[in-house]
Amino acid sequence: MRLTPRDNTFFDLFAELARELVTGANLLAELLEADRKDRKEIAMKLHDAEHNADEATHAIMRRVNSTFVTPFDRDDIYRLASSLDDCMDHMEEAADLIVLYKLDELPKRISDQVQVLQRSAELTAEAMPRLRAMRDLADYWVEINRLENQADKSYRKLVAQLFDDGLDPVTLIKLKEVVDKLEDAADAFETVANTVEAIALKES
Repeated sequence: MRLTPRDNTFFDLFAELARELVTGANLLAELLEADRKDRKEIAMKLHDAEHNADEATHAIMRRVNSTFVTPFDRDDIYRLASSLDDCMDHMEEAADLIVLYKLDELPKRISDQVQVLQRSAELTAEAMPRLRAMRDLADYWVEINRLENQADKSYRKLVAQLFDDGLDPVTLIKLKEVVDKLEDAADAFETVANTVEAIALKES
């Protein structure tokens, strides 16, 4: 029983931010399948999703600074919001690089990376509303960690493939940057899950 009220708006904002991650991951998958001429329009939609995620992140930060009693530790709120925003930033950067570099064919293994991001985004969006009760979250962070390990394996195989394919150095550098950004996104989703685990353990 709490003697002082707490602002539950944070939970709605975290859920909103996580839903944008699902949109972003799905748009990234769509961009991979699109013809080069159609990618710019999809990348713009992803940019809009990234902007919406930024707005939700800023709303959380403003709320922390104006709320006397928060639902859990202020530093953890900052850390969770920033980590969620990082997921979107890395996905948007990967899409932007694909368009800016005018890449034609992308290695098929890239779709393996993006499928992991899509699943990670879905699991994260499902987990955020459960922060309110701090229950039934263990399966979430365990599965995200499993997915990140899967992403690591895909990343290593993909990098090895890039170096084995006899690509010209410029194309190799461009593709490696995209692949690195997708790996950064997978790492960011794991950071979110680890943050959620730390919060749940602290609040239990």
